[in-house]
Amino acid sequence: MAIKITDECINCGACEPECPNNAIYDAGVTWKFSEGTALEGVIDFGDGVTLDANESQDAISDEVYYIVSDKCTECVGFHDEPQCAAVCPVDCCVEDEDIVESEEELLAKKAWLHAE
Repeated sequence: MAIKITDECINCGACEPECPNNAIYDAGVTWKFSEGTALEGVIDFGDGVTLDANESQDAISDEVYYIVSDKCTECVGFHDEPQCAAVCPVDCCVEDEDIVESEEELLAKKAWLHAE
């Protein structure tokens, strides 16, 4: 599963620098696929959807920090556990039951994000 940040977030920011994929953003901040990854130019999601990796995307939350699920690998291939959850002082970084991915899928996403 991907990780999500619940609305219990106290906006401390402890999680943001821990993410190896730069998938965590402050409330209201726009994000890009190119940030913290090797993605650049037009990227293809393999399902007919393409977009510019440097194009700003709308913030997912205006209230609390948020995780971009398309960039979250649950730290698979980097660490033994999701680092955001490990450092969160209020335990609001939890599994997102709506986005279930196998370890193989997470490793493939990591390879895609970092051009491995």
